[in-house]
Amino acid sequence: MSIEGDGLNVRFMTALWAAKLIRIIMRLLGRNATYMPGNVALKICPDFLSRAPKPQLVIAVTGTNGKTTVSNLLGDALAASGRKALDNRLGSNVSAGIATSLARGAGAFGGAKHACAVFEVDERSSGHILPSIKPDYLVITNLFQDSIMRNAHPGYIAGIIGANVPPSTKLILNADDIISSGIAPGNGRAYFGLGKMASDVTECINIICDIRICPLCGGSLLYDYRRYHHIGRAHCSDCSFSSPDYDYRGEVSEGGLSVSDSGGAGRYKLLSDYIPNIYNMLTVITVLREAGLSHEQIADCMGGARILESRYSEDGGGPVKVVTQMAKDGNALANSRVYDYVSGLPGRKEIIFMNDVRKHGNWTENTYWLYDADFEFLNSPDITRIALAGRRIEDYRLRLLLAGVPDEKIVCAPDELSAPAMLELKKGGSVYIFYGTDTIELAGRVRDEVKRLAKSTEK
Repeated sequence: MSIEGDGLNVRFMTALWAAKLIRIIMRLLGRNATYMPGNVALKICPDFLSRAPKPQLVIAVTGTNGKTTVSNLLGDALAASGRKALDNRLGSNVSAGIATSLARGAGAFGGAKHACAVFEVDERSSGHILPSIKPDYLVITNLFQDSIMRNAHPGYIAGIIGANVPPSTKLILNADDIISSGIAPGNGRAYFGLGKMASDVTECINIICDIRICPLCGGSLLYDYRRYHHIGRAHCSDCSFSSPDYDYRGEVSEGGLSVSDSGGAGRYKLLSDYIPNIYNMLTVITVLREAGLSHEQIADCMGGARILESRYSEDGGGPVKVVTQMAKDGNALANSRVYDYVSGLPGRKEIIFMNDVRKHGNWTENTYWLYDADFEFLNSPDITRIALAGRRIEDYRLRLLLAGVPDEKIVCAPDELSAPAMLELKKGGSVYIFYGTDTIELAGRVRDEVKRLAKSTEK
């Protein structure tokens, strides 16, 4: 080996050992250690991601919504099949987080300790990560408008991903998403999608529709059916463009998901009737089929699967059903999906709205997103009270009033833990707690307070 090569190797091994040592110390201190070890490794060895040993099978998952759920379900299913995957499920999905995971998965003198890996990759960071880790499969769940302050437009994010996908990587793409389905057309790909559903429409009823014209010629897009926003099946009125055909076709019926492909078909129990989670489930099945598992094996692996509790949890054991549902901070589309879903559920409902960006100190997300989110779904006679908590309560209240929600249904709490006491909590009703990525732990405490008050009221 050349002197230069020896120097690079020493630098990499120093970075690897430093990352491992820092991780051990942080874990002893009770910290997750998902970012710092990798950050130090990258400072010592800037090309650490490229040089770190990789498992034989590497799956990267990115996209606007669903990447955490898909990554965790994939990791759980692989573990159930006997292949425990290296992952970054405890935290950071940027370069430092991936570096931390690779350091954890490497032996003291190099060499990968796992046969496979599932990495959640922040879509904005994909330009740094994908060329370095060269995944065998890249899963793109979807691309929507997210925080404009960070992600600009989904077309911009699609450009970043598409420009940095290694030629050897096979893409797993949502055929019902016109934006992400066209990324890196020269790469191998497998498309998944859901067949027409009774709730589908043809005209967009949402405020946001990220693509309205043909990506090839600029002509008008005509939808055969539309699920929400720009998700659905469309074709161009002026040229030959149309949504791609499915390689893996899902059909929903009677609480189950049937999936068919060129190699057979399988029937799966739904993990959730929330349409984004049905897509997440179909995504996981597609990846596992591509990885060589049979439908029967996948059904067995996913038999005990469930949606991550930090994203959704339901407790129906008391006088009031209590549901915690993540509504991603600053993401108008994610909030619209949650509002639409909850408003369509049967029964009397009350809501605690505590979506509030906190990790940046006194700074919170620009409030533009409130006017892109479909708060109009919350103007429903079944929703009898909405308690607002957090630093943006007056902004939320104004948006609800503009959406037509009667003022007498809206109450403002001095803090999140005071919000449950402002609800009616009538027996047989439901309480939905909407929270963001920075208030997960607090949402759990609010849920517990709702349950305590509901039980004491019953007595």
